Amino acid sequence: MIPNEQFVIDYLAYKAGRPLKVRELAKALDISERDYSGFRAMVRRLTESGRLVLLKRNRLGVPAALNLVIGNISISKGGYGTITTDVGEPVVILPDDTLTALDGDKVMVRVGTGPEDELSGKVIKVIERSARDIVGTFRAKKNFNYVVPDNRKIHRDIYIPNQFSRKARDGEKVVVRVSEWEDYLTNPEGEVTERLGMPHEPGVDLLTVIRNYQLADKFRPEVMAEAVVAEKLFSQEEIGRRRDFTGEVIYTIDPEDAKDHDDAITVQKTARGFRLGVFIADVSHFVPEGSELDKEAFRRGNSVYLPGAVIPMLPEKLSNDLCSLKPNRKRLVYVTIIEFDDAGKVLGYEIVEGVINSRAKLSYEEVQDYFDKGQSPNGLGKVAENLSMARRLAAILTKKRMSEGSLDFDLPEAKIILNSRGEIVEIGNRVRMESHRLVEEFMLAANRVVALHVFRLGQKFLYRVHDKPDLEKLEAFSYLVSTLGYNFPVSDHMKPIQFAHFLDKIKGKPEEELLNELMLRSMKKAVYQAQNIGHFGLAFSHYTHFTSPIRRYPDLIVHRLLKKLKSGRYPEKLYKRIDSILTNVGRHCSETERNAEAAEREAIKVKQVVYMADRIGQEYSGVISGILNFGFFVRLADIGAEGMVRLSTLDDDYYKFDPKHFRLVGSATGKIFRLGDTVRVGVMSVDKSRNEINLYLIQPEGDKKKSRKGRRYRR
Repeated sequence: MIPNEQFVIDYLAYKAGRPLKVRELAKALDISERDYSGFRAMVRRLTESGRLVLLKRNRLGVPAALNLVIGNISISKGGYGTITTDVGEPVVILPDDTLTALDGDKVMVRVGTGPEDELSGKVIKVIERSARDIVGTFRAKKNFNYVVPDNRKIHRDIYIPNQFSRKARDGEKVVVRVSEWEDYLTNPEGEVTERLGMPHEPGVDLLTVIRNYQLADKFRPEVMAEAVVAEKLFSQEEIGRRRDFTGEVIYTIDPEDAKDHDDAITVQKTARGFRLGVFIADVSHFVPEGSELDKEAFRRGNSVYLPGAVIPMLPEKLSNDLCSLKPNRKRLVYVTIIEFDDAGKVLGYEIVEGVINSRAKLSYEEVQDYFDKGQSPNGLGKVAENLSMARRLAAILTKKRMSEGSLDFDLPEAKIILNSRGEIVEIGNRVRMESHRLVEEFMLAANRVVALHVFRLGQKFLYRVHDKPDLEKLEAFSYLVSTLGYNFPVSDHMKPIQFAHFLDKIKGKPEEELLNELMLRSMKKAVYQAQNIGHFGLAFSHYTHFTSPIRRYPDLIVHRLLKKLKSGRYPEKLYKRIDSILTNVGRHCSETERNAEAAEREAIKVKQVVYMADRIGQEYSGVISGILNFGFFVRLADIGAEGMVRLSTLDDDYYKFDPKHFRLVGSATGKIFRLGDTVRVGVMSVDKSRNEINLYLIQPEGDKKKSRKGRRYRR
């Protein structure tokens, strides 16, 4: 009988006490001749995956016992590699020691100790190439072709033989896959797998982002086929089984151009306070567990929203039609009914399956106009009274939540509107209105109630958690704000309310937006996991994601779990698998969320750079958002784009970088540039290939006179 893989690894690590040959290991484990070939095949798999190492004289060893670390290498723009040990310690790998590893490859690293006891390493083997495609610019020369990768973490051009070029044109954006790279002294070889088009052609910029972040912009035929037949699941029998809410005044509030309406609301005044109804599209009814639709939704993890484009988690037949809570159509929903008193305290709740018929599809702008002017545009009149009641309840809930320490990072959201040809019509920042906050508040309430409900049942669940910040990062933030004249004492036992008080203190200040962002960066990322540690940023002890199953896979899983808990416990078959399900979904969806956010930021930056390329010489006001030893970043007001003012363009003085106080100081004039300062800049140049905007400082008239004196003094 052949033992399992982990048993073999553990035996070599703890029992054998030394590396063994395959025959020696087989004898020690009592492997029969009949099972020997199968055992050898298993050992081969373990060595190929890096879980065992084949040493000199064909002896097998365990990596950890040989100061070896196996994992995926992360390579910085500067060429330095990083890999993490089993206990979470980072190992730094110098650029010359990365061998032929590319960012994301699975590698074997020999670990040593550096001069200051930090762990250093050297790649000794590339175990598995990352399956990631590489996007870059094709260059055709007389005798050879190559691709310059967009990703600056890939520091080698990729050689492309003519027969694998797909007849790409010089300067064209392409997708390549590395086929061979055995020698560090030569460049990797690869083949073009897709031609994206010339950089100036409409849509190529966004397509480049989509390929760079491995986003799936097309659905497989079998997924589309299941989406078509899903309509059969919408039956009269199913409608009759559910609670009927079609007589209630229910409506959606979404962006003006939204098509995937996954939440609707209603609010009524009661004798004890308020009754809030949150109605969420019941996607789980149309996406059977284990179906091709389900597998594809899990793989994507979430929808991705790029300027002028959406890459949906589910086919449009579901996301924009069958599951979307369109007005005057019966739709299947999962419902939370929450009773509040007049102070916003929860008195009771219900979680049920239902059917609704939305009365109106409202935009945030329409609702805000009604709040500001009291006018009811078309479609709003029939829900106006209910909306006024919703406004009252939302204000109460917001006030209560803020008093308990919930953080409200009021950061600008980029607004980029494109025409049908993909050209930018408008660019700027979205204004976060009261109508946005109203919907957010009700979704928070529903998510919180669902999490508490399952917790009280004593059942395992998928939570949305946000851990408390690291003290080291808080101390760095505290020191930074002290250089700007603010006091923010930190300790190991900080509560969200202390952060909330600081945010209140800086409201309305010129540096408010920057400090909001810096505080957010000092905190950990929210993730999905089974272990409930609460949500620090919201100051909630229990929280989940329930309200967006059209665009987030964790919400879809939460719906399924709730349906399985009708009796208060999971079925025995599910109970045995629940830990594995929650771990896999939590880890995977946290990763896809981070990838989607990075893609969205990159796409916005790409469009901002394209927009600014047509505005060379124009002047803008902005705020200094970052300082380095060679210049400072400026975020342009009302546009959101960020550019660099380099020290080489400042001719009025020699400026020295003061890292201790995050500022630049003029040697002769004593003039200071610091984080949060408001400046006036002009657009000097734009590099589309590197996504960079270069700015120059516009000096006020008084400063120009001073700077002339400064130049005479220096001479």
